[in-house]
Amino acid sequence: MTFVARLDACVEASGSLLCCGLDPDGFDSAADAERRCLEIIDETIDHVCAFKPNLAFFEQMGSAGYAILERLRSRIPADRILILDAKRGDMGNTAEAYARALFDVLGADCVTVNPLLGGDSVVPFLKRKDRGALLVARSSNPGAADLLDARLESGIPVSARIVELGLGWDPGGTVGFVVGATRPDAVAAIRAAAPHVPLLLPGVGAQGGALEDSVGAGLDARGRGIIVSVSRGIAGAPEGAAAAATTFHQRIEAVRAAVAHV
Repeated sequence: MTFVARLDACVEASGSLLCCGLDPDGFDSAADAERRCLEIIDETIDHVCAFKPNLAFFEQMGSAGYAILERLRSRIPADRILILDAKRGDMGNTAEAYARALFDVLGADCVTVNPLLGGDSVVPFLKRKDRGALLVARSSNPGAADLLDARLESGIPVSARIVELGLGWDPGGTVGFVVGATRPDAVAAIRAAAPHVPLLLPGVGAQGGALEDSVGAGLDARGRGIIVSVSRGIAGAPEGAAAAATTFHQRIEAVRAAVAHV
């Protein structure tokens, strides 16, 4: 089963397009960080199709952080997707080593990949047909405009060229793209260029991304095809993670219903 098919099955099982990010920071100990991650998983599991640990927040804890990631893998059931947000990008045997670490050691179902070093830096992440590689096409941070919005001699932005190349590199059902919800116009453009691949939409919540606009722009013809990632907006919500996840889920479903009606 390809990664895209696995993702589709998880969306069907969960009834959700929401992804809960796990970004533990500011804790006094690794044990406290792990405890909070497990609480968030338990509180949100009924409202999400995926969980997305950001490796930086675990790596800063050293070996204890890696141990937490290994234990989190066993806590996330098979009908939910584990996305490791690593944004790895290197060449040759280094990229091969990154892919083995993320897929074979930490058990990722898919990973985020920085494609700016070109095809040979991405191919190692595409060799497992049941795993996914989400290529950063247009990130959610303000600095993305410095490079990803820049136009090539052909007139297209770098982000559009990444999508062209990524679709060409895809062996079938493996590649998707990261497109920040802070730029719904970029979401719409990338969906038009890649009508059938999954899009990870970060930036909702604390980064101010427009959820409704981005969801409407990113849905595929079946009313799916997106993973809406929320981290601090769930983990730090004053009403609690479960209530926040419920609200985000309901907002996404409202857009899906409206689009289907149209």
